Amino acid sequence: MGRLLVESLAWLQQRILDAAQHQIPLRLRGSGSKDFYGEAARGEALDVSVHQGIVSYEPTELVITAKAGTALSLIEQSLAEHRQMLAFEPPHFGPQATVGGMVAAGLSGPRRATSGAVRDFVLGMSLIDTNAEVLRFGGEVMKNVAGYDLSRLHVGALGTLGVIAEVSLKVWPMPAASETLWLAMDASAAIEHLNRWAAEPWPLSASAWVDGHLILRLEGAQAAVSQAATRWQKDYQAKFLSADQARQFWDDLKEQRLAFFGAVRQSSKALWRVSLPSASAHQSSWGDTVIEWGGALRWVLCSNDDASIREQARALGGHASLFRSLDKRHPVFSPLAPAMLALQRRIKREFDPLGIFNPGRLMPSLDVNASFA
Repeated sequence: MGRLLVESLAWLQQRILDAAQHQIPLRLRGSGSKDFYGEAARGEALDVSVHQGIVSYEPTELVITAKAGTALSLIEQSLAEHRQMLAFEPPHFGPQATVGGMVAAGLSGPRRATSGAVRDFVLGMSLIDTNAEVLRFGGEVMKNVAGYDLSRLHVGALGTLGVIAEVSLKVWPMPAASETLWLAMDASAAIEHLNRWAAEPWPLSASAWVDGHLILRLEGAQAAVSQAATRWQKDYQAKFLSADQARQFWDDLKEQRLAFFGAVRQSSKALWRVSLPSASAHQSSWGDTVIEWGGALRWVLCSNDDASIREQARALGGHASLFRSLDKRHPVFSPLAPAMLALQRRIKREFDPLGIFNPGRLMPSLDVNASFA
């Protein structure tokens, strides 16, 4: 395995050298599970999935290090054998999703509001730059903070700053107990209750309002979970989901397999990902909505040609991105303010001066070389 890892790294380096020499843009790709996300990909495909394998995993240290092309399912399976997990619950969106794609997309699942986001769990990484040199940031232990912010820069950058070669991640133990309950409740009441509960000591690890029902997941010590479940069952007539039902629901929510999400693949509707202050009122005029993260994340289905939701989100103190759409006539991500745009362009030039890595994938305004447009 070690020889294969060295050979795959050398192969990636040579491909990057060739591309840099001829100024050929590269379209970085693992399994393609996140191809829908971000702006349209351009350039010659560079298959990062060839560089795979778990480099090290020490359960007692709560750290795992893996090559970028390693299947996310393998990571999670290895952790589960020791009752550990990736606490931010990254969505796969495909059976062969890779750990590199997970970091590049920077997407987190239902537990994000209580555990943190992907970037909060990245301890360090190795990156291949335009000179085909391997740059190392951060470390492989939780006490090591050197270079930590540089590692975080690449989370959610969609591969526009270089080829992620290796990642070290902090992991968590699985909770001792878990219960999922659902309550009949309208959206406005759900938002009010979630914000009130957030200030109280309940072991609430995830929430979702879907089609007139508020679904809650309680996790932690058995006594705390049982006490909270009993209280909500008594006060709100909450009903329990079985362990299998609960597992299926949260997985379907994370992977966007619920019926709500199917509409964007079967019609002209677009799926907007709206981040708002958690106490923001429910916007019924936006159309069909799923609410997560204690009210802070709103998934909204609306017409493809309706970009007014972006302005409305900004007025409420948030922002909106076009998460899934067959027609991307509008920018996927909110335009940056001039000062932030200048900073992001500078970062892009520092890491990718030739502009060969995923040009335009994050936003066209960051392109280094306009000839690639």
